Amino acid sequence: MKTHNYRSEHIQNSAHAAKSVFTGLLVGSMVGAATALLFAPRSGEETRANIRDKAVDLRDRTTETMKDTVSQAKSRAYDLKDNVWEKAEEIKQRGKDTISQQLDRVSHTAENGKKKAQEY
Repeated sequence: MKTHNYRSEHIQNSAHAAKSVFTGLLVGSMVGAATALLFAPRSGEETRANIRDKAVDLRDRTTETMKDTVSQAKSRAYDLKDNVWEKAEEIKQRGKDTISQQLDRVSHTAENGKKKAQEY
């Protein structure tokens, strides 16, 4: 029974604390908004124009950054593609060389086997 009362009391205290914090945030927000309006160095129209200009500037910088990023990604992709083709050609050439060497060995072994068979 004690744990039930403790839990109930704890929940009530938590709810009261949450209400206090919420009330403090609400009052603080209203005071901050009122202070900002009273001490704003510009009119609302100037502030909106400034915000609009900053938004356009941010959009332009973001667009430029994205173009640069895409360009770099494409460049890296082309470099990677070229490297893959070079490696593929190297592997292909090594494969051809290995097959040629193995065919030479087989041919040499077959000739030796043929000579030994003729000797008997």
